[in-house]
Amino acid sequence: MAKLMKPQKVIQQNGDVFTIRTISSLRNYAIEFTVGKEFDEETKGVDNQKLKSLVTWDNGRLVCVQIGEKKNRGWVHWLEGDDLHLELTCEDQICKQVFKKVQETS
Repeated sequence: MAKLMKPQKVIQQNGDVFTIRTISSLRNYAIEFTVGKEFDEETKGVDNQKLKSLVTWDNGRLVCVQIGEKKNRGWVHWLEGDDLHLELTCEDQICKQVFKKVQETS
C-alpha cells in the first residue's frame, strides 16, 4: 500500500524557522521548528509519540534527532538537484524516500 501513495512535501523557510508539511491521501502531517532549538513534537496520526526533537544542519543536510520511547530515531532531509531526499530511522529500521520537485504555476 505504501508504494501506491504519492505524498507531497511542502517546505517553507524563514531564516532558521522551517515548516514542513507532508500531504497524502492517507494523512497529513506538519512540523514547525527552529534549527538548533530543541522542541516538543507529537507525531499525531503517524505513530502518536511524544518526543523531544532537535534539528541541526550537517553538511547541507537537515538532521533531526528525536528522543522518545524508541531508540535511534530521527530523519535527514537533503537536496540533490531537483530531488528532495528523506531518510527516516527508527531503531534498526531505515526508510528512504525521494520527492521530485513540482514546478510552480502562476
